[in-house]
Amino acid sequence: MASLEAKQWKEAVKSEMDSIVSNGTWVLVDLPPGCTTIGCKWIFKKKLKPDGSIDKFKARLVAKGFKQKEGIDYFDTYSPVARLTTIRVLIALASVYNLSIHQMDVKTAFLYGELDEEIYMDQPEGFVAHGNERKVCKLVKSLYGLKQAPKQWHEKFDQTILAFGFSNKFEMKDMGEADVILGIKLIRSTDGIAISQSHYVEKIIEKFGYQNSRIAKTPYDSSVALFKNESGVSVAQLRYSQIIGSLQYLANGTRPDISFSVSKLARYTSCPDKTHWGALDRVLRYLKGTVSLAIHYGRFPAVLEGYSDASWIAKNSGSNGCSGYVFTLGGGAVSWKSAKQTLITRSTFEAELCALDTTGTEAEWLFGLLSQTSHCKSASSTYCCTL
Repeated sequence: MASLEAKQWKEAVKSEMDSIVSNGTWVLVDLPPGCTTIGCKWIFKKKLKPDGSIDKFKARLVAKGFKQKEGIDYFDTYSPVARLTTIRVLIALASVYNLSIHQMDVKTAFLYGELDEEIYMDQPEGFVAHGNERKVCKLVKSLYGLKQAPKQWHEKFDQTILAFGFSNKFEMKDMGEADVILGIKLIRSTDGIAISQSHYVEKIIEKFGYQNSRIAKTPYDSSVALFKNESGVSVAQLRYSQIIGSLQYLANGTRPDISFSVSKLARYTSCPDKTHWGALDRVLRYLKGTVSLAIHYGRFPAVLEGYSDASWIAKNSGSNGCSGYVFTLGGGAVSWKSAKQTLITRSTFEAELCALDTTGTEAEWLFGLLSQTSHCKSASSTYCCTL
């Protein structure tokens, strides 16, 4: 390595290989007749803190999983992941009960998953065993890049959690009190916890060149009707989809105030016109003036509250209505959604019932989540109101 940061990168590579070797990820064998190997490569990345400074140098050995053949090298690949709603509920509960939140990291987590299939891999560059250059790595444990890696890790994680031996089973790193979770900043105060993505908003504003734009006071102008672009000629479709993609993560994370606007504008991603661009421009100008907005969770109320609403416009014949809901806990929103209804309703009343049904489904899921915590008694106070 000729880089000025060569020392840090070499230490990162050594740390990765030490984890792989100590975990018994593979054994060196002769390649059986009729079998083929998949390659591997090193991935290098600087992990940054929210302020942009370097947190750590990360080196990862990744298998070239794209060379795997379904039905031979892997079968199932599905692995569940936590919803952002779950994370927000836990943060709200931590605020209600005045608890601290610690982050724990499982070092090289995927390496703990045990493989069911026989997979052979080339020896990694820079670490070819002397005297065994012609041998290959028979993978015993999962490795980053394999199609089944997330599934195998989840199975191992699930088994260990159920056995209540998690802290003793894996090599863990206590990262201290959490200040950033999945790009969401946690801001603690004497009266609760606030979550914000102000740094992400600033990044969006800068990336798409809205630093000098005038500020909009609302994210959506209801007087502007949006319809499908019948001309078939799109206006800057790629840039439009890039902005929508960036805004969707923000709307799903900490900004329910733009959820309706982003959901509606996302319907026209395939062929936007000038009207759609005008509405999207307004959302970005609104964000420019509300960079510091955050969701705050306090001590009260300690019950889950749900609200639903629907929009139905008779003159939009053939158009579905829109359902929306929001649930709060500890005074802050933990779950929300704004989406086009899947049914064509014939009146405002039917649209409201459709929205209430969607809200009830989410309420049931949230009740199930809270019933698994010590907050289950308060969870029974959940109610929904149709506005």
